[in-house]
Amino acid sequence: MRWIDLEGAVNVRDLGGLPTTDGGTTRHGRILRSDNLQGLTPSDVDLLVGSHKVRHVVDLRSGPEVALEGPGPLTSVAEVTVHHHTLFAEGGRHTDVDADKALPWQERNADDDLRVTGFYYGYLRERPDSVVSALRVMALDDGAAIVHCAAGKDRTGVLCALALSVAGATREAIVEDYVATGERLERVLTRLRASATYRDDLDSRPADDHMPRARYIEQFLEVLDDRFGGPIPWLKANGWTESDSAALWSRLRD
Repeated sequence: MRWIDLEGAVNVRDLGGLPTTDGGTTRHGRILRSDNLQGLTPSDVDLLVGSHKVRHVVDLRSGPEVALEGPGPLTSVAEVTVHHHTLFAEGGRHTDVDADKALPWQERNADDDLRVTGFYYGYLRERPDSVVSALRVMALDDGAAIVHCAAGKDRTGVLCALALSVAGATREAIVEDYVATGERLERVLTRLRASATYRDDLDSRPADDHMPRARYIEQFLEVLDDRFGGPIPWLKANGWTESDSAALWSRLRD
């Protein structure tokens, strides 16, 4: 696994090294994914900005999360630009802890798989502008980008699944990347419970409810296949262009 060990974040990894449908692999050192970056230490910042050449941060947290938690230490680094693209309709929920609750188009007794799939599809329905804009930042070629939310699991998982789809990663590789957060879930939840922003909501559910299961992201991608013909057609229906695809492809492909 492509983990990057930091003192102030525990779910950080590189999207490089994943197999693609044409027999290649995704490129290391271009796009990283992470949990909340609020706790980065000075040595973490030096590692990300110096060794990993991070120049762009894609912050998927809601406005209330940013207000409550703060913008994070990378905002004070001159070489780094922070791009805030929330995946929530502002004014409503502001964390991912509702991922087990049905959306309006679902029945209350729908199974867990469909509820999570619906929640993920809700990101695309409510904030297609943020999805497309965030992916365009991830495609910029002046240094590496790091995308994060709170746990680095749901919102970050969906964005990375879309980016990897554009880059031609296999479905198996996309699922593998998504479920990898489970290896560090206990550490992620420990971090989040230390914050009043997330503690009460997290404690309202068993820890196992937060586990990223393969079928969640598989069903999400199947919804895009069935309704739009795949992730890329959905993106194109929301303003994504061939040039955008080419830029993101070149970022993630050898």
